[in-house]
Amino acid sequence: MTSTRGFRRVRREEQQEISVPTPAVIGVIGDTHLLRGDARTRLAPVFDLFRRAKVDLILHTGDAGALAVLRDLEEIAPVAAVRGNADPVETLDALPDRVLIHTGRRNILLLHGHLGKTAITTARRAASGEIDLLVFGHSHQPLMDREGSTILFNPGSPTERRWNPHFGIGLITVTDERVAPELILFTDMAHLANVAI
Repeated sequence: MTSTRGFRRVRREEQQEISVPTPAVIGVIGDTHLLRGDARTRLAPVFDLFRRAKVDLILHTGDAGALAVLRDLEEIAPVAAVRGNADPVETLDALPDRVLIHTGRRNILLLHGHLGKTAITTARRAASGEIDLLVFGHSHQPLMDREGSTILFNPGSPTERRWNPHFGIGLITVTDERVAPELILFTDMAHLANVAI
């Protein structure tokens, strides 16, 4: 499994591939935009929810901010992350544009969503019959939709809701038979302690 601990420069447009055994629970977070290395404090309720869910992997949809955000998430579970358009150079240089996750008979594609007119347009273009779930960010808009046989999933942002009524993160349950994404929306991070897992 790829990890943010062994940072290396990656080529633009690079796609990485990882495999995760099933069944799996995957935490999803994106657009955190944290630059000061204060993720443990600012995201403590999210970290707690991921721990309670016993996630096997965490996906970050880009615009993490400092690499320290990803390192802090790795204390919970391995992290697969992509670069976003607002990441600092150090983060841009360490992460690929896409990660393809093979989990059992299911395929999940992770991308940021900034390489098109809109995030949803970019996601729709990347959807294909080989991709069961496409996870993306960029817009800060929590969303679940479908393009053909591909589920499109944007968790939103836990730190910057912008014009949206809710902050968001996600959980994905994967078995050989299905992939089941779940949006977790909130207006106050303290409410995450009340989410039943």
